[in-house]
Amino acid sequence: MAQLTNAIRKDIRSLEKVKSRRELGLFVAEGTKCVLDTIDYFECKYLIATKQWLEAHAVAVQQDRIYPLSHGEMERVSRLQSVPEVIAVYRIPENIKPSTLGEDDLVVALDCVQDPGNLGTIIRVCDWMGVKNIVASSDTADMYNPKVVQSTMGSIARVTIHYVDNLAGYLHTRANKNIPIYGTFLSGKSIYNNDLAANGIIVMGNEGRGISDAVAREVTQRLLIPSYPSCSATAESLNVAIATAITLSEFRRRLQ
Repeated sequence: MAQLTNAIRKDIRSLEKVKSRRELGLFVAEGTKCVLDTIDYFECKYLIATKQWLEAHAVAVQQDRIYPLSHGEMERVSRLQSVPEVIAVYRIPENIKPSTLGEDDLVVALDCVQDPGNLGTIIRVCDWMGVKNIVASSDTADMYNPKVVQSTMGSIARVTIHYVDNLAGYLHTRANKNIPIYGTFLSGKSIYNNDLAANGIIVMGNEGRGISDAVAREVTQRLLIPSYPSCSATAESLNVAIATAITLSEFRRRLQ
């Protein structure tokens, strides 16, 4: 076991910022469930925990660089209001985008989804629904933001986000290969009365603006999640994470 230096502590706290995460190639996971659900999937650089936690999880966690701290010392490292007993610092894995996305499976595409909580929930929904890949515009929230990591509840270990500089251009190349591109719009056809394929790309838009015009032009099938009853006053729109869950649920229901 090693001693946590001030320099290491400073680096860990800096990982709240995307610039530091990219420069150091590291991200943070905090709390017992989040750490135990991810530690077998990512390369762990630092494992910081109370002595009680390390004793209780000696079999589950076997790492070279372990830093035991008191509860008070953990408070100086953690960004959470409720101080966790364990913090893991992982290396960000190399991200290689498969060239066949959408040909044989369902993929979610995110067009400027900026709220970390929404992104974390979408990752969790995709994990539940068996969607292993997400394509995202470069202005979508960073998947390694601590708030995203925390809200995925471990699903970040099983779902990969591929960031692209030009989402509309990427979708155009997929549509040219006859891959269906779905998107949710208020002007679309009810998802419950539409033909849905077992493969394709499902585009979800920004929290306030929805799907951008450039990306919308690449959508080949416009879907609507109808409100009930249709003639009554309702909320203006659905939260993007909730809309993603409803949409994926209907796609998966068709496969039953």
